[in-house]
Amino acid sequence: MKWSVLKSKKMAIAAIFLLIGSVQLKAAADPKKPMNVIFILTDDHRFDFMGFTGKVPWLATPAMDRMAKEGVWIKNATVTTALCSPSRASILTGQYAHTHKVVDNFSPLPSDLRFFPEYLQQKGYQTAFFGKWHMGHAGDDPQKGFNHWESFRGQGVYYNPLININGKQIKYTDSTYITDLLTEHANGWMRDQAKDQKPFFMYVSHKGVHDEFMPAKRHRNKYHGNKIDYPSTINLTATEKSKLHGDLAKSPTAAMVMNDTNYNVKDIPKWVRAQRDSWHGIDFMYDGRVQFDDFYYRYCETLLSIDESVANIRKTVDELGIGDNTMIIYMGDNGFLMGEHGLIDKRNMYEESQKVPLLVYAPGLEHNGKPLDQIIQGVDIAPTILEVAGVAKPAAMQGQSFLPLLRDKKVDWRNKAFYEYYWEFSYPQTPTTFGVREGSHKFIFYPGIWDVSEFYDLKTDPEEKKNLYRHPAWQPEIARMRKELWKWLEETGGLNIPLKPITEKRGDYGSKGLY
Repeated sequence: MKWSVLKSKKMAIAAIFLLIGSVQLKAAADPKKPMNVIFILTDDHRFDFMGFTGKVPWLATPAMDRMAKEGVWIKNATVTTALCSPSRASILTGQYAHTHKVVDNFSPLPSDLRFFPEYLQQKGYQTAFFGKWHMGHAGDDPQKGFNHWESFRGQGVYYNPLININGKQIKYTDSTYITDLLTEHANGWMRDQAKDQKPFFMYVSHKGVHDEFMPAKRHRNKYHGNKIDYPSTINLTATEKSKLHGDLAKSPTAAMVMNDTNYNVKDIPKWVRAQRDSWHGIDFMYDGRVQFDDFYYRYCETLLSIDESVANIRKTVDELGIGDNTMIIYMGDNGFLMGEHGLIDKRNMYEESQKVPLLVYAPGLEHNGKPLDQIIQGVDIAPTILEVAGVAKPAAMQGQSFLPLLRDKKVDWRNKAFYEYYWEFSYPQTPTTFGVREGSHKFIFYPGIWDVSEFYDLKTDPEEKKNLYRHPAWQPEIARMRKELWKWLEETGGLNIPLKPITEKRGDYGSKGLY
């Protein structure tokens, strides 16, 4: 009798705990409860250098792979300007570079710009920024829109950084690695927010994988010696003085494919040929201070700590029991060429520069587990996060929320990706560039220089080896897309190229340090 009573009590207690757990779960998944958002931004991470894409067979990124498998991999994510400051400004404002006026890495921040975290604060969110700001100035001062602030000056350093924490400078030593430090502090801040039970927005902006690549000590030389699959276009602009890379059967010289209909070496732009032997070219990388293979390996090794950061942040979210009510977004600020067209770096409109990794995970999204094919641009981040938080898109924002696409809702969505880049005095190798990508067609236009434009059919030529700009059959399409480009610029106030006073010195070899 006693045992049956005790058993009944145990069953009753168990039922109570199940009921409490059910209530807690419903509360966590309550759509009326504001969702936390974590935005992780990396520097110069190209779209296809993730394990699950198979681009680099020996590159392991299990945390990113998990996000792609359980969440949404946005296959056609692009930026409207492939350069640090303009891209970051577009993410924070939802505006194109010609609108927010942060057109390069030296442009000042207009005082009237509104950053989307400001709207989140008004909604009751706690907000925090960790990492690289590098927008409008080289300072590390706290910026509007963030309750908590941790940053460093300019590009920062990989080891032993000086961090501005809410206005106080703190120097770290003992080989402190920047990616690990930012992750640790971000996780600590998250734990504090969980105690307060307020919705939060956390922006983790990593230094990695910006040059000069320095992997964490635990990852040094992990990949050195692995086989590199050199791009098919790496040797096309080679001169007699150039070092040739890879198997020439797969990465031929121009002379080898002069009559090959899969190539058009005649219409490689002159600026592309010239840039090969420059700071951003394969023959004279960073004024000759690095060699390509080592550069490639260290890039991949530096990326490993970024992937670990994603894993550690997700682990903390799970440990705090907030996973049911937290969205995590992973993105690169721009792409990065690894020898394509004989170039490195970004700035241009080639695929490896314009496209970025973009992964989104939140429980309950109807599109989870499937890639998203629609074109998403950096200007879409701000309105998307605002919609997640229940904030209407401000009229000044030019992007669109892609949250409906993540929920498998039918919406009228763009079929074009526009692009703009403005010539920089300090890095003059790349000209001002405008362009539009629609479906598999890409048109690239270079105003202000005497050179050929570019047009590619990415369906048949994903590596952009065959410039079709002169092809008679494509002239109507080229004319139509050029018209679309000018229409976009006119409708968005982009017909006046935004100039600014030039205060920096030249950075190109032979003229470095001159005014």
